[in-house]
Amino acid sequence: MATALPSTTICQTSFSFPSQNPCKVKSPSLIFPTKSHDLIRCSAKKKISFVDRILDYIEGGPKLRKWYGAPDLLPKDGSDAEDEDELPEESEVRDAVLVTDGDSEIGQMIILSLIVKKARVKALVKDKRAAMEAFGTYVESMAGDASSQPFLKKALRGVRAIICPNEGFLSDAGNLQGVKHVILLSQLSVYRGSGGIQSLMKNNAKKLAEQDESRLVASGIPYTIVRVGMLQNTPGGTQGFSFEKGSTEKGSLSKEDAAFICVEALGVIPPVGFTFEAANGEEKVSDWKQCLTRLMEKSEQ
Repeated sequence: MATALPSTTICQTSFSFPSQNPCKVKSPSLIFPTKSHDLIRCSAKKKISFVDRILDYIEGGPKLRKWYGAPDLLPKDGSDAEDEDELPEESEVRDAVLVTDGDSEIGQMIILSLIVKKARVKALVKDKRAAMEAFGTYVESMAGDASSQPFLKKALRGVRAIICPNEGFLSDAGNLQGVKHVILLSQLSVYRGSGGIQSLMKNNAKKLAEQDESRLVASGIPYTIVRVGMLQNTPGGTQGFSFEKGSTEKGSLSKEDAAFICVEALGVIPPVGFTFEAANGEEKVSDWKQCLTRLMEKSEQ
């Protein structure tokens, strides 16, 4: 079960809601969408890393970590003594969401959105020790080779859904048995629309994206492929959207909006799978479940 966010963390940030004035305190700058896609904004003069901002939001700052039961640091070898205590597969409860490439910028945004929703989160990371320091008990971080079946089997224990924020995981991963839904954030439209030097630079990423999509479609697992426009470091929740075919080739999408869409897609599981495009545009979305259901039905026609 995911740990509820401590209520005292509210005092550490500045919240802006449509119906009330924000209270300003010294805190990192962070914007993320809530379930209703209102914005929560934390303002600051000093710029710090995104991981530090997540830490400050979740645990009220480094000085309060032990108040909320943050775990001790891992041994220097990065091992976890609890890794040996595995439950039998037949008795496990599949309620976790696995985020691949969890220490990437957009991976962290997805993780933060999941934590806010009080979801049980697992993450594949490059540095397990750093991830433990950043996310504490809110995320079960794992480092290893996804192409190794023993490691992948361990990573998938208790996992009902996977969110892939970047290309590459599905191309290398083995059997995803037991997973009920896979969400892939794909920039294939952007890679295909690139020309000249950009086309050469993104050729490998394009191949990985094509392999990921092809493998996912052939997997037999219900899937949602979110093809996005060029990802931008702009605030999320401030613009509308466009889901029209071709909108992603030249369009762009806020990374925060992309992360939000991936998390909302967990609530709409297709019978087989569907692909849709998403870029920032004019359409306002108030009900994401209804919007995604409409897009799914449209793709089946």
